[in-house]
Amino acid sequence: MTARIERVVTEGVVDVDGAEHKVENNTWILGDDEEVIVIDPARDAEKILEKVGEREVLAVVCTHGLPDHVGAAIEVAARDEAVVALHPKDRPLWRLTWPDTWPDIDMEDEGVFGVADVELEVLSTPGVSQGGVSLYCEALETVFTGKSLQADGPGRIGGEYPALADQLTAIGGRLFTLRHGTRVLPAHGEETTIGALEPQFDAWLSGSLTRGDVIEKTEGPLSDGTRAAKINLKLLDE
Repeated sequence: MTARIERVVTEGVVDVDGAEHKVENNTWILGDDEEVIVIDPARDAEKILEKVGEREVLAVVCTHGLPDHVGAAIEVAARDEAVVALHPKDRPLWRLTWPDTWPDIDMEDEGVFGVADVELEVLSTPGVSQGGVSLYCEALETVFTGKSLQADGPGRIGGEYPALADQLTAIGGRLFTLRHGTRVLPAHGEETTIGALEPQFDAWLSGSLTRGDVIEKTEGPLSDGTRAAKINLKLLDE
C-alpha cells in the first residue's frame, strides 16, 4: 500500500456577531506520490497546495459546508481542475462562502471516492450541520469525521449542539460500529481513536453533554470560530 495521510493546520480569523476570533482548522491530504484527495480545505490554499506539491488533486471533499472549512475549496480545486464534493443538504452553508458557485458533486451516504490504492466511503453523520458526513478509509483504518466527532467528544458550533439527537444517532450507528483501533481525524484538534471515545457514549446519551457545568459558555474566544444558527459569521482577511 502506498497511500498515506498528511495534515495541514491553517489559522485564520472569523467574525461572529461582530467579534473577531482566531481559529485553527485541520485539512487532511490522502494519496500517494502521484495523486491526492484534499479533505476540508480551510482558508489557506497556498499552504495546502505547498503540501500537495506536484501531485494531482483529484477531488476536494468537504465533510460539511461551514465557512471556515471550505474557504480554500475553489482555489485548491482549480489548480488541477478537480471536482468539489459536498452533501446537498449543506449547500446553503456553502453559499455563505461561495455565493456564485456550487459544488460539482452532491455526495450521498455510502458513496465512494478512490485515490491511489485506497477508497473513501461516505458515511452520513448529520448533527452539527444537516449535510455533515464522515469519510471512512477501511484500508488505512481511519475515519475523517469533520465536526461530527472530535477528541473531546461530539463536535459543536461555538459550544452548542444544533441537533444533538441526530448527531448521537449518527455517532452510535455509524462511527462507533467501526473497529476500536480506527483513527479519528477531525476538522479541529488532535486525532484520537474510536476505542478511546466509545466508552463515553452512554454518558453522552444520559445527558452529560447538555449539563450547564459541561457546556462551554459562548461568550469570548471560540475554539472553532463558529456558533449556532441565527448569527452573522464570515471569514476575515488577516
